[in-house]
Amino acid sequence: MNYRIISKLLSVIVTTLAVAFLICLGMGQTFDTSVREDGVLDEWLICSAVAVALALICMLLGRGAGNKLLRKEALAVIGLGWILASVIGALPYYLILEEASVADSIFETASGLTTTGASVFSNLESIPTSLLFWRCLSQWIGGLGVVVFFVALLSSLGAGAKILFSNESSGHSTDIDSGRVQHGVLQIMYVYLGLSALCAVVFHLCGMNWFDALCHMFATVSTGGFSTYNSSVGAFQSPTIEWMVTLFMALGGTSFFVMLRMVKCDFRHVWRNTEFIAYLIIMGTFSILITLILLGEGVVGDFNEALRVSTFQAVSLMTSTGFSTADFQMWPNVVHTLLMMAMIVGGCSGSTGGGTKVVRVVVALKVARQQIERAFRTRVVRPMHMNGRILDKDDQENVINYIVLLAIVCLLSLPVLALLQHELSFEGCFSAMLACLFNVGPGFNEVGPTLNYSYFSEAAKIFLALLMIMGRLELYAVLVLFTPSLWKRFS
Repeated sequence: MNYRIISKLLSVIVTTLAVAFLICLGMGQTFDTSVREDGVLDEWLICSAVAVALALICMLLGRGAGNKLLRKEALAVIGLGWILASVIGALPYYLILEEASVADSIFETASGLTTTGASVFSNLESIPTSLLFWRCLSQWIGGLGVVVFFVALLSSLGAGAKILFSNESSGHSTDIDSGRVQHGVLQIMYVYLGLSALCAVVFHLCGMNWFDALCHMFATVSTGGFSTYNSSVGAFQSPTIEWMVTLFMALGGTSFFVMLRMVKCDFRHVWRNTEFIAYLIIMGTFSILITLILLGEGVVGDFNEALRVSTFQAVSLMTSTGFSTADFQMWPNVVHTLLMMAMIVGGCSGSTGGGTKVVRVVVALKVARQQIERAFRTRVVRPMHMNGRILDKDDQENVINYIVLLAIVCLLSLPVLALLQHELSFEGCFSAMLACLFNVGPGFNEVGPTLNYSYFSEAAKIFLALLMIMGRLELYAVLVLFTPSLWKRFS
């Protein structure tokens, strides 16, 4: 294990946070028109100073690290990087908000950086503007991935960069042009920046002020879900804004590689992308079913309104954004089931969305169908196709192995959370676990859209924060940190 190169790479993450802290301080001074921003200057400077000092220490420890990065070191950097970022990013909450405990601060930061959108704060309108900006900006930074940002900076890593990129982006190496990782990362960053700029302008044109437009852009493009208002997007009372947020949430859950094809007007490859087509079909099916149920049960009387709120919530939870415009806790139980299924399916691979990922669901269904056919046609050999190419056995096994591991983590996490927060109902406990592990944010019952996680115990908050990081990093990069052989100097 090369600890020096790990320190070297961690220093870039901490430096990014230090710069972000200063940006938030400046934005707070620019946009704040009330007294909320009084007295927070010193706290932001302290946060930046601590981050800079830690970055310098990591840089010194990383001197002479070399450029060779093994896979185990890349996994260690990814896991440690997100945990370290969650701790350092918690400083502003802890120093500025008197009511914020250490667990509260870590929970909120992990929720932002992992684009989960779960919160422990009840009165957002009283939080200083600069801290609200950091709360939303943390999602945007985490949306593309702290690790991906510095992969673009460290071109000298060579093959190590590809390991970092493939683990962080949840994408497929075949989607990266000719294995040129830095070029692939830069292309994705351009798409991310372009989509962000377009989203902010559209939100402003729809009626948001620039502060709200920027904050909600951060939360929408990253599929994070943090808002500047307690009532989320519903605070704007604007059907136009709701439809635009729905559109950009759907784009946020789309693979960056598909969006790159769209930008290049290569629609032939877009429509041949199996995952993207399945993504649209599944999302549309959930939206239509919920619309019909709300109309049939008399929950909403107007078709246009029913379609709007149903589509918004289906897209919001499937892409793991977590915005809300209605209290879907009050909707029929069958809708809860559909929304929970949407949470589990999730967005596309190579996107900021959470969940299992559509591509894995599609592959799992294909494998299941293949196994059913083999039950009565034992000699049949039928190749499995995905995106116009044959999916080999290794890819199929990787998908099934991941889904099995995910199921095991869910089964083990449920009783742990029930012990740490024993007054939760089963639906509340199950949905809270899913909402954090799948990076969605809101759940049902005690963690519904009008409630939050503020009453959870300190231990439960830390446990849920760990689930968020595990979900964001697809389990492996966190679980390997608890494997002793990873830390052996020669292995």
